[in-house]
Amino acid sequence: MPFSKLDLSPQVLEGVRAAGYTDPTPIQLRAIPLILAGRDVIGSAQTGTGKTAPFALPLISRLGTHGTLRTLVLEPTRELAAQVETALRDYARFTNLRTAVVFGGTGYGKQDQSLRQGVDVLVATPGRLLDQMHRRMVRLDQIETLVLDEADRMLDMGFLPDVRKIIERCPRNRQTLLFSATIPPEIEQLSRWALRNPETIEI
Repeated sequence: MPFSKLDLSPQVLEGVRAAGYTDPTPIQLRAIPLILAGRDVIGSAQTGTGKTAPFALPLISRLGTHGTLRTLVLEPTRELAAQVETALRDYARFTNLRTAVVFGGTGYGKQDQSLRQGVDVLVATPGRLLDQMHRRMVRLDQIETLVLDEADRMLDMGFLPDVRKIIERCPRNRQTLLFSATIPPEIEQLSRWALRNPETIEI
């Protein structure tokens, strides 16, 4: 089934075509309809199977037009955060949505500037996001969808306490998506706490 058969917005489909994609991978095909329907989802698939598009495409479709910060994507490393934000920006190129990325190991200037301009989708590493929240640069009270990407790597890097703090600052009435190459017991426990009746997809 091509992307054009999925219920994505015309602007997102245009972004997909511009990126050179025509047919979704198995996890994309299974996850996109569930996420469009507002379901919580646990996606388990190996790295390299296209785990950014399953959440990026439906979330951009659902956001529609520029507003306030409504989608938060957590990543374990600055490299992944930058990579995912670039993909989101590419898919959203035919919309007026704004994306931004915040991660540690670099100054605050450029990141602060992006945040002050207003963003719809924020991609962040947990530590820098908590710093920005402490500095009152980021508020999570309008978050509609929270994405925990590469959750097993966040566990391996010791980020789960920070992730829990961030989840507690998000509205309870939200959509939560968790993607992970593996689902160790700690991630299973986190998903039971953070997600509501999730659909599990294993590829």
